[in-house]
Amino acid sequence: MPRLPGIGQRNAVRVPEKRGFRALRQGKHLIMGHGLVRIAGRRPTTINAYPMGPIAKVAGLTPGQFRELL
Repeated sequence: MPRLPGIGQRNAVRVPEKRGFRALRQGKHLIMGHGLVRIAGRRPTTINAYPMGPIAKVAGLTPGQFRELL
């Protein structure tokens, strides 16, 4: 069972924004950055748990912290 739930794309963007990340580029993929750290991800309507795990890890969050910020 995945540790993170599948969530909507808008909610997935709000969590890194709360940590200080900002959208750098948008298209089929969304590139967010905060200093030297960058997060890249697709922009489907729903993002399942498997891509959210690495996104949370790059943002410096544990699965529990990510869920709290949703």
